[in-house]
Amino acid sequence: MKVYHGSDTYIEKVDLSKCQPGKDFGHGFYVTKYRHQAEGMAIRVSKWSKVKPAVTEFDFKELAYEDHELNVLRFDDYTEDWFDFVMLNRNNETRVQVHAFDIVEGPVADDKVTRRIFTYFEGELSKEKFLEELKYHEPTHQICFCTSGSLQMLKSSIKKSEYEIVDMDEAIPTALVVDYGMTVDKAIDLYFSSSTYKSLTDEASGLYLNPWTEIYQLLLQELRLKGLL
Repeated sequence: MKVYHGSDTYIEKVDLSKCQPGKDFGHGFYVTKYRHQAEGMAIRVSKWSKVKPAVTEFDFKELAYEDHELNVLRFDDYTEDWFDFVMLNRNNETRVQVHAFDIVEGPVADDKVTRRIFTYFEGELSKEKFLEELKYHEPTHQICFCTSGSLQMLKSSIKKSEYEIVDMDEAIPTALVVDYGMTVDKAIDLYFSSSTYKSLTDEASGLYLNPWTEIYQLLLQELRLKGLL
């Protein structure tokens, strides 16, 4: 299976010591089978680091599911068991795992889900209502490699998918989806029908020579002026 990791650097060798605790499935290295999800993460990370986004492609050996030496946990959907497991890990701020799994796979508690989790913690939302809402949530996916032994099932393709933000036609719509919760179709439509895009494709304007983040800001200004944001 092809899986992807979004960051601000290409990953040639995974170093678990650099991974942060307190995430959905605990301390570990995270990938997803959805490239657009990894791209969104890369864009978010790059906004903080001011470094170009990068998406590393990996080959995941699915025989890991049948390897009796690896302890694997899989969640097929947003379930009560998934919810309880995420809460267990989100509440752990240390690098000591609170579970004994080598690999964990399942949906992501993204920003929208996390906001509802806080509402749950404040007692304004029942667990049943929370899980009912998630039935309509956009599909997400993540695999967490929690132990050094599990990393044998992951091999970097390092083709450097060339997500060098030269490809603005992917970067900018993805940023709209990540920042404003748009559907992919709406983000693509707004981008390609904009005056900003028209200028971008006009070689004489020289706009295409600018960083994608500057083009993105121009698009946001246009969309705000038109009342579309």
